[in-house]
Amino acid sequence: MMLGGLAGMAHASEPRLLGEYGDWKAYMFMENNGKVCYMVSQPKKDEGNYSKRGDIFALVTHRPAENSKNVFSYIAGYTYQAGSEVTVKVNNQTFKLFTQDDSAWAIDQAADNKLADAIRRGNTLVVQGTSSRGTLTTDTFGLKGSSAAHKAISDECGI
Repeated sequence: MMLGGLAGMAHASEPRLLGEYGDWKAYMFMENNGKVCYMVSQPKKDEGNYSKRGDIFALVTHRPAENSKNVFSYIAGYTYQAGSEVTVKVNNQTFKLFTQDDSAWAIDQAADNKLADAIRRGNTLVVQGTSSRGTLTTDTFGLKGSSAAHKAISDECGI
């Protein structure tokens, strides 16, 4: 599975599947002589009053060569409304993400770490966003296997 945000990277190898863990898959690829490890899932349920929407992905990525870990990113399958925020709920915790084009990210490393920890410990992940056309969407992910997928990417990337 190639992801739009990861597909066009310079000097990147094809992702290698590390394993499938419940609702999540873990992958590794090489980029500019450094390992990139990520876990990815697609929603069990996607809701919204839209006629067409691309693929939807939630990811947690480690890039040890860049001293980067637990980076949460979200690919919505549509372009977000300019300046809008995305709300992520994991069990009783709520996180706000900033948007650009079709993606959303946590504001900083501390937020990424809290969100990655919540995903590993949680049962469901619910993401709400607004498209450039004003359509509100709600995507619901299962978190079964997220802890094992996180361990697999952390072990592979030496985190």
